[in-house]
Amino acid sequence: MSDTNKTLLRGAQVLGGEPRDVLIEGERIAAVGTGLDADGATVIDAAGQILLPGLVDLHTHLREPGREDSETVLTGTKAAAVGGFTAVHAMANTFPVADTAGVVEQVWRLGRESGYCDVQPIGAVTVGLEGKKLAELGAMHESAAGVRVFSDDGKCVDDAVIMRRALEYVKAFDGVIAQHAQEPRLTEGAQMNEGIVSAELGLGGWPAVAEESIIARDVLLAAHVDSRVHICHLSTAGSVEIVRWAKSKGWRVTAEVTPHHLLLTDELVRSYNPVYKVNPPLRTEADVMALREALADGTIDCVATDHAPHPHEDKDCEWGAAAMGMVGLETALSVVQHTMVDTGLLDWAGVADRMSTRPSAIGRLTGQGRPIAAGEPANLTLLDSAYRGEVNPAGFASRSRNTPYEGRELPGRVTHTFLRGRATVVDGKLA
Repeated sequence: MSDTNKTLLRGAQVLGGEPRDVLIEGERIAAVGTGLDADGATVIDAAGQILLPGLVDLHTHLREPGREDSETVLTGTKAAAVGGFTAVHAMANTFPVADTAGVVEQVWRLGRESGYCDVQPIGAVTVGLEGKKLAELGAMHESAAGVRVFSDDGKCVDDAVIMRRALEYVKAFDGVIAQHAQEPRLTEGAQMNEGIVSAELGLGGWPAVAEESIIARDVLLAAHVDSRVHICHLSTAGSVEIVRWAKSKGWRVTAEVTPHHLLLTDELVRSYNPVYKVNPPLRTEADVMALREALADGTIDCVATDHAPHPHEDKDCEWGAAAMGMVGLETALSVVQHTMVDTGLLDWAGVADRMSTRPSAIGRLTGQGRPIAAGEPANLTLLDSAYRGEVNPAGFASRSRNTPYEGRELPGRVTHTFLRGRATVVDGKLA
């Protein structure tokens, strides 16, 4: 009879390299090598599969409390595990807003109870996401949830004085302000990217400068007060240039890109299918290529899903009335393989860096994003990269189905996910 606390992954390609055996004992990796003794262990034949550190998402909407019809912490973390994630950062735009120690602790505790992945709450920057006065940043940091990242995501902190104060405040505990860069006056009534397609369709345009002007202001503010700013879901070639410039100055600026902005373009909006309606909007092919290059060269630090579940009725309507957002946890690694690995822009070690190591570092998570080595926490993802299959949302673990990839063939399938040595996904199914 096997010891359930011991698992041997036989012949896995660690970060896509030479086959190795990886022995897990309890919550940690006991050994990495060849011909390891499997005595008493559950053996998993991992030949030909890629072994990565457990993925970490800096940008997830779990919707609980308040919109449990879209997602709950339990269903969202199940979706995360299926996608290969061992930690997610839960955005603050819940009902009530996560702007107090009480609400962030509630989300953190629900995450611990779910057991499918670690849930690190993100606190709101301003009370009620209203952009008028700072929320209880210190109290949220000192709470059981230990919040280090703050964001009004879904809304921009557009007041420069409030943004400056927030950046100054979080310096005290090495926090970071994650900005949803969207100048509200430039995007009033906007429905999609401003450009040739919006002009032809007669839909209100969302100009690139609405994102770029806020990023430019905020990197300057971060430099001025010597604090950390993180740019959420960066989506334009111009935004890439601003972040590249800020980094060349040595300023404390990081940025993320979503899987959908690495693959999809505004041409899809010609279908008027609201599944393609998202904030920031899908941009042009030139933007997509600039984002891929920037992720490859490290200008963009990481991939973040911006997993935004919505109930059927919020998307099954005319374009103008539809909610913005897409689910992304269960397809993220496949999209990154398709856009970055299969194109030769990143190797698997690069994927581990952009989807685990760097997001963990930005969020200051300990125990996640660690090397695959003896003594490290056994947060691991095993991927069958040779797999090809059509995306079928009917089988999603998420409570919502608003994926833009339905029916599209994508590569790669997560076969196993381990959270501190315990399998949360086995043979592609929830444990």
